[in-house]
This record gives sequence, C-alpha cells and structure tokens, in this order.
Amino acid sequence: MKKKNILSFSAVSFEEAKKLEQKENTDNKSNTDSSSHKKIRKTSTFQYAKKGFKDRRNSSSQNKSRGRNNIDQKIPPIEEGVIRIIPLGGVEEIGKNMTAIEIGDDIIVVDAGMHFSTEETPGVDYVIPNTTYLEERKDKIRGLVITHGHLDHIGGVPLVLSRIGNPPVYSRNLSILLMRKRAAEFPHLPKMKENIVEKNETITLGKIKIKFFGVTHTIPDAIGIMIDTKHGWIVTPGDYKLDHKDGVASKEEEKEYSIFDKEKVLLLLTDSTNVENEGYSLPEEKVHAGLANLLKKINGRIIIAAFASHITRLANVVKTAEELGKKIALDGRSMKTNIDVAIEANYFVPKKDTIIPLEEVDKYPPNKIVILMTGAQGEEFAALNRAANKSHAKFALHKGDTIILSASVIPGNERAVEKMKDGIARQGVKIISYRTPGEDFVHATGHGNQEDVKWLHRKTHPKFFIPIHGNHYRLQLHKQLAMELGMPEENVVVPDNGSIIEISPDGEKINVRKEKAPAGLMMVDGISVGDDQDVVIRDRVMLAQDGMFVIIAVVDQNTGKLKKSPDLISRGFVYLKENQELLRQVRIIIRKSVEDITTKTRPVDFEYLKANLGENISKFLYQKTAKRPLVIPVILNV
Repeated sequence: MKKKNILSFSAVSFEEAKKLEQKENTDNKSNTDSSSHKKIRKTSTFQYAKKGFKDRRNSSSQNKSRGRNNIDQKIPPIEEGVIRIIPLGGVEEIGKNMTAIEIGDDIIVVDAGMHFSTEETPGVDYVIPNTTYLEERKDKIRGLVITHGHLDHIGGVPLVLSRIGNPPVYSRNLSILLMRKRAAEFPHLPKMKENIVEKNETITLGKIKIKFFGVTHTIPDAIGIMIDTKHGWIVTPGDYKLDHKDGVASKEEEKEYSIFDKEKVLLLLTDSTNVENEGYSLPEEKVHAGLANLLKKINGRIIIAAFASHITRLANVVKTAEELGKKIALDGRSMKTNIDVAIEANYFVPKKDTIIPLEEVDKYPPNKIVILMTGAQGEEFAALNRAANKSHAKFALHKGDTIILSASVIPGNERAVEKMKDGIARQGVKIISYRTPGEDFVHATGHGNQEDVKWLHRKTHPKFFIPIHGNHYRLQLHKQLAMELGMPEENVVVPDNGSIIEISPDGEKINVRKEKAPAGLMMVDGISVGDDQDVVIRDRVMLAQDGMFVIIAVVDQNTGKLKKSPDLISRGFVYLKENQELLRQVRIIIRKSVEDITTKTRPVDFEYLKANLGENISKFLYQKTAKRPLVIPVILNV
C-alpha cells in the first residue's frame, strides 16, 4: 500500500479539534512512563527547518565522513622526485599545529598540537589534528619532530602517536619533559619513544637529514627545523620572535641564523599569528624588568596571572621574589606542573623555602607574598576566576591585593575576561594589565610582528613560501608581505588544512593538488576520539539554541488507539506550566496523527508513524513559537 502524508498540522478543523478534545483525558503534566511491561520502539529525533523537515539521525549523512575524503577521492602515491607538504592543522585557525612532509618513502611529522573547545564544538574536551592521511601511511612515518612545548604544538602528541604507529619523537629537553607529563595523563597508550636533540645538531630519519637551530620564544628550548632536499632546505622555525634592541638583532640571534647566510632555502613555512601587527615585537626582557619593578614597589599581596607555559617569565618572577625576600605560592594544576618541570630541567633552582603551599599564604605579611595563578583568560574553572567569583576553596581575595594580568586577551575571550575583572574589582582589588598606562610592561607576545617576520624572510631568502599558524586572512596578509619583499606570487601557496602541496621533481614549481587529505575536526570527547561525531555536536548546538521536545505516546496494539493522553517533556524549549494551550493543541495533533495511521494501516509501520508524528509536531511548534527544538517521538506499544 502506497503511504501518503495522512495529516499535516493544518488539516485538523476547529470542529474536529473540539470533538477530539472531548475524548482527551488531559493531565497537563510532563512526566515519563516507566512501566517495564511496555515495548519501546526505536526513537528518532526531528527538527523542522524553513526549507523542510529533516530526520536528525540522517541529516549529517553527506557530512558523516567530515574527516574523510568528502567525495571518496583517492590520493595518488607521491611521484618520484616530488616533495609533498601537507598542513594537517594550524592553518584556517590558530592552534592544533601539525604538518607532514613526505619525500620518497619517508614522512616527517612536525608538531602535534591541540586547541580547546569552541562554540562550534560544545562539550568537547579539545580538538587534535586529523590523522587519517598519516594512519593510512604509518609505515612511512620516520619521526615526530616538536618545535617547542606549548600545547598548540604538543597537546595532541599522546593521542596522535597512538594513531600513527607510535613513531619516535625528537625535541629538546624541556619539550620532552612537558610531553612526558602530558603522556602521563594517558597511561593506557603506548609509551613515547623519547629522543632529546639540541640546537645545531643533525639527525637522519629514514633517508632525510634534519638540522636544528635555536629560536626565541616565550618558552625555553624552542627550536627551528631544517629538512634537507636535493634542491635545498625546507625550513620552519615553529613559533618565534626576534631577540632585538630597537630593531637590531642581538649577537646571539645573528649567530643562530647565520647558518642561512650560505645555505640554500627551497621552502619556508612560518608563523603568521602576529603578521597584522606593525613594527617589532616587544622584547621579553622588558617584561622581566617591568614585573621586577612592580614586585619592588607594590605593597600588599601580589597575584600574577599568566600562561603557565611562559616558563622563562615565571622563572624570572620567582628569582626576583626570592631576591626581595618574598614567598611564592602556586595555584592551578598547569602552573604547578610547568614550574616542577622547569625546576627538573634546571632552568632555575629556587631555595628550599621560597615556594610555599597556597594554604600557608595567610601566615606571612601581605607584602611578602606573590601568588602565581592560572586563569588570565577568564576560564570558568581556572584559579583566578574562582577567586573572582568567591568559589575558590583554598584562597580568597582581600582588599589591598594587586592582580597583574601578564597575558593579552585571546580573541573570543573578551567577555569572560571582563566578567572576571568585574568580580575582582568588586572585592576592592587593583588590576594591572598590558593595557594599564605606565612604564612597566607586564606582557609581550611570543610571536613575531611584521618587522620580525620581514627579518626572517630576508635572512632565509627562500625560493617558495607557505604561510602557516593563522586564520586564512592572516595567511593572506603574510602572502602579501612576502610578495612585497620580492617573492613571486606563483611561488606562494596559502593552504587550507588538508591541502596537498607539491614541489616538482626539478624544484622549479610549487602547486596544490585537487585532492585534499582528510582534515575534519578530530574531537576528543570524554573517552571518545574521532572525526565522525558531527551529528552529536550538531544536536548539542540545537539543544543549546532551542532545546528539545519529547513525545511519549502509548498505543494499544489491539485497537491502535492511544491508551492515555500523551506525555510531553520540554527541556530548554518552553515552560510547560505557562503554555497549556500549546500543549492542548499538540495532544490533539498527536492523537489524530497516531490513530489515523494505526486504525487504517495494519500491520502498523511504526517507523512511518514516528516520522509522520515528528514531522507534524516539528512544523506545528515552529509555526506557533518560531523555534526549532529537537522533537523526539517515543512510541510504546502495549
């Protein structure tokens, strides 16, 4: 029998509604029936959109393999003599940096970072680069090389390694120690194969020779990477800034980069984070001097909120406080972890009684206390935010305290930071930030500004260029900067995540293949890791926007009629007690939809019944409320 849409919500006349209403035994309550004797049919979720109804179970079918090749395209093997570069993260975004470089039968992976959940991935713990391309070629991977120890470069290391065959890892001492701490959070994964390298060292992975050089960043042991090819070096410094004084590079910096005075650079891949900022970046030594001056002149307790990864800055604060006879307390897991790692790596060795437990700060005069805290970005559960909203279990702000926010506000965090600052100000606490007028600098970026970037381009004089580490518009700005310095446009490639970029066998041309490597979000959600959670994420977004509406209908299997008035549950949609008329109309439509099908069609096609019911209610609710909740029909056949 050919099915047809038996009922649309508008098909019920006023007279029919009145008759149906008389048959209703409306209890106007929202509850669920927990009877164990009822057979529960499979439920579905529905959402009505202006362009038509969609079953939420299948609405993502076209995107189900978001992380896979969207059109089942097959990526051909690399041709002889070709050099293949694939950014798998860190372009189109800031964070989760990872790039694969493939030459012949060897693949070198540079960095494996992460970024935290955004409004596009609610509830997700964090996101790592998509590893599908590498998983399919894990037998060719010779090593993972890490430029430095920030989470956007090492945060995904344990999970990425476990997915790509656990190749050996190469980096400097501090980065290895930080990765070891990170890997300790995943005891079920294979042990990391650690290899400590130093700047100016050369290693060979497979048939590929790699050199390292030191770069300036806000974390010690940052290194740049040079990968040898028959046409010259592929160079990436990771994240860097220029160590300079009034635009003149320091002797140490000139010495590190002197390697490029004679070397031929085929390709430069470099950071675009601050490419829109004019001038040179502020030297970190000015921040050290500014913080030291504030520690000397401020009376009362000082709370410094900073990125826990700014180890050089934090070590300088501890050293200065120690010289002034002040005690240091640490708050925040990452802060404690990174300070412990820095001490283990011998970057500084505080006196035995310099660092005290947070619980003991009230035992000392206020002017003898400095507290290093996490939470400068207003993170909900970070130490400073808990102190701001008075929910901290071990610490309370006092009038007369001074808080130094030694970090700039990451784009997107502005509202959270402002709310946190309000909470701090209400407690009579003074706030000093990088925007506070004065001669004492409290923060400097770790990424090069325009002039730093120009200096690097001139120093390395590359033939080809790929901008990385930035949103697309930043990459485009970096392309324009390179062209202003004389780079031909055809020698610059602005990539997307997953772009397959190839340099010709003769080393004369660079191009982007039409195929793309899988680059969809690889989401870490609790114990689940994968690139096929789109429907889960979209449902979370829909629930956050318009909530859900659950229908529980009990059908008599003998008569095909409802045994009782349907139960209705609303979560995040409407408040049921104040919308009784809406519920009355919904129950009328439910009864009409169900009984028209069950009494006329035998045996009952419950899948069709649910689809019909979900569609009708979704359309009706949208017409009445202009909202699109997820509608979940549950049919109980008794």
